[in-house]
Amino acid sequence: MKLTTVLVSVSLCAASLAFSQKASADDQLAVSLCEYVAADDKSALRKKLKSSRVKIRNVFDAIQCNGNNLLRHAIASNAADTGEFIVKNLPKSVLADGADIAWAEGNGHGGSPIIAAIKDRAGL
Repeated sequence: MKLTTVLVSVSLCAASLAFSQKASADDQLAVSLCEYVAADDKSALRKKLKSSRVKIRNVFDAIQCNGNNLLRHAIASNAADTGEFIVKNLPKSVLADGADIAWAEGNGHGGSPIIAAIKDRAGL
């Protein structure tokens, strides 16, 4: 009975450690992507996505940078190159609702070249 309890305890500890390492890796990826977007470093952004084997469309909804999604973070940071890269790699359906355009215009970023790229890609 004691051996079973010990085995269960050890396996639970091992599982919790494995989970926390995965969460830590995900957090580090998110921080790196936010930093590259803010710095308008498209090359580093592409390299990080490729080395992590992640597509922007798969992580777009999950990553928040200063309370904004990656596209809004690019607009607020005036990061035209990375913003246009993100727009080109997102499905049109994500951009078609116009929420990012409305957010940008409401926050004084209506003249951003990223907004023009969103409108062009989404057909707005």
